Amino acid sequence: MFDALLFDLDGTLVDTESLAMAAGMAAFAELGHPVSEGFMHGLVGKDLPTAGRLIAEALPTLDQAALHPLWHGAFLDKVAQGLPLKPGADVLLAARLRPMAIVTSSRRREADHKLGVAGIAGAFAHIVTYDDVTAPKPAPEPYLLAARLLGVDPARCLVFEDSETGAEAAFRAGCRVVQVPDVVPSEGRWAHHLAGDLIEGARLAGLPI
Repeated sequence: MFDALLFDLDGTLVDTESLAMAAGMAAFAELGHPVSEGFMHGLVGKDLPTAGRLIAEALPTLDQAALHPLWHGAFLDKVAQGLPLKPGADVLLAARLRPMAIVTSSRRREADHKLGVAGIAGAFAHIVTYDDVTAPKPAPEPYLLAARLLGVDPARCLVFEDSETGAEAAFRAGCRVVQVPDVVPSEGRWAHHLAGDLIEGARLAGLPI
């Protein structure tokens, strides 16, 4: 039924979103601009330039040049303590049911670091990052590129995502979409299957696992 499996990284395979939110809220507060969890939820799944624009619109007096080193440094400190996989990720990746690729809005260096800490880099034939595309998620380009690199039709790719932004990108690329919401609840507008964890999502899509 599927020729390839494509995975978002943050919040889908590795449990980074909660770490990023905690580090981000602390950084905003340290600069005198405390924000709510709801505000942080609006940044989930966004690439850095898009998130920067949203922050500037909401907090025009905030010094983003000071914010990002604080946020990123605190996040890396948390990642260095260990990066757990999301439930079911180890089983699904170990099964190697189809060729696999990562499709992430992280920059290349960040994605490689997180994959290395989590110990799963070797599972993937390709890693598509923000640096590889001109139009990041929610545009379909990242998923279209991953399908092209794997030499498969996007319609025969099964995608695992957590965010609305990522699910929209995969849907618009013509892929089959499993959405497993992480820190932000979803009604699955862009998903073919809405699941509580990766294994449930895989089974809903018909994978023999």
